[in-house]
Amino acid sequence: MKLDRWKIFWGILLVALSACAYIIHYFIFRDPHHLFIFLVGDFAFVFVEVLLVTMIIHELLNYREKKAVVEKMNMIISAFFSEVGSPLLRLFAGFDRGSEELKSRLSDCGLWSDVAFEGAARTCRLYTGDMDIDCNRGNLAALREFLLEKRTFMLSLLQNPKLIDHERFTDLLWAIFHLTEELAFRDDMSGLGEADSRHIAVDIKRAYGALTEMWIGYMLRMKNEYPYLFSLAVRMNPFDPEASPEVKE
Repeated sequence: MKLDRWKIFWGILLVALSACAYIIHYFIFRDPHHLFIFLVGDFAFVFVEVLLVTMIIHELLNYREKKAVVEKMNMIISAFFSEVGSPLLRLFAGFDRGSEELKSRLSDCGLWSDVAFEGAARTCRLYTGDMDIDCNRGNLAALREFLLEKRTFMLSLLQNPKLIDHERFTDLLWAIFHLTEELAFRDDMSGLGEADSRHIAVDIKRAYGALTEMWIGYMLRMKNEYPYLFSLAVRMNPFDPEASPEVKE
């Protein structure tokens, strides 16, 4: 490991200053016995100091930093679902032959416990594996227009260094970006061949499955940490056909 010159300089300087202080102590008090007692005592305390600084205080600071990063990531993910995620789920549902089944499972999430959310996540993973996507069933032109409109916003999310610690969200963004690029290069959405439709269907399935799983985790996090945000997210549930921002009795 290469050391910076300033670190070497200050290291030597501090050791030299410490040695000078001990020499001055000796010439003033002429008592090497007590000098060595203090020296050995200070040396013995170094190990306790290392324990306190590097293992306790350092870990505490790391915990606070990680907590701050998590809170910022929650803000980013919340902004993503408000701007892109929830509308995109509604568009994806138009291509899903089994969307009614998925809606029936996820429309009442406002009443779920934590265990119910975890069960829904497992069920969703099984469902997305067998998801039947039909490009002729939904509106590819509307999907293309929406993704191109939101591409700048999603690019700004990728520029955030906090995403490095959130692989699932990064993978989701890449899946959506890939679908965006596939659709961007096709001017006529109505003239896709059979093979091309199957290819686009696979891309939609990848992004739709990842987005649905991320949405369930996002809702659980809102429920436990931000109840006021959870209330609005439930009222705007993209899987609820009767979703409305209005508060009802």
